[in-house]
Amino acid sequence: MGWFSRAPLLSIADDRGDGPVVVLIHGIASSSVTFQNVIPLIESGHRCISIDLLGFGTSPIVEDCDYTLADHAAAIHRTIQSLRLREPFTLVGHSMGALIGARYAARWPRHVAKLVLVSPPIYLSPGELSDDLDRGVMDFYLTAYRYIRENKGFTLQHAAIVEKFLAIPKAMDITERTWTPFVKSLQNSIESQTTVSDLAAVKAPVEIVYGSMDEFSAAGSMKIVSRLRGVTVHRVAASDHLIGKRLARVVAQAI
Repeated sequence: MGWFSRAPLLSIADDRGDGPVVVLIHGIASSSVTFQNVIPLIESGHRCISIDLLGFGTSPIVEDCDYTLADHAAAIHRTIQSLRLREPFTLVGHSMGALIGARYAARWPRHVAKLVLVSPPIYLSPGELSDDLDRGVMDFYLTAYRYIRENKGFTLQHAAIVEKFLAIPKAMDITERTWTPFVKSLQNSIESQTTVSDLAAVKAPVEIVYGSMDEFSAAGSMKIVSRLRGVTVHRVAASDHLIGKRLARVVAQAI
């Protein structure tokens, strides 16, 4: 998996509006409902295309796929190619979708006019960070993710509980059906990622938007990416990982 010729076509969950194209890709264990607060703010002047990631939403689940960043990006690329877009577009990714977006923009630079990353969980190996607190935080996240994917019963039970309290209904989809793409994406696209080096290779302007209360944001890596050429970071007060209305307004401005 991972080669363009073998990548499956994904589901176009929504395609509305007219004008410059904005392609929106959601994060792990979610769907295009992620952008329900963003699209109403931009659809009057843009064509908004929401794509469900491989293994999630209404897109196909491929059992023999590793769900690496390369696999996800290849499926996004093949799906976008099928739309026959004529001009470079703005690519918006939320959470793991931001990591995929960075890989896509680095791999196919001529297609992307602007890259907007929302709540990106950018992680490095703890040993790559000089600050003791930053190393501790990074190690905590990576240890927690290993526990989540190695304890299926615990994760499924607690995901069902958490989903009921989310501000965006159905923003989390961790079930028996999505378990394989979830754990493989977690391990191979979030725990093992190349986002910092991908961003360093991106030629388009990059806007990063995240909340001050984001549960998955690591300050150590955010310090590093904020220093990269062409990257502008927006920290939104009183916002968490999901794209609530406050965060959505800043995302719309970035687009």
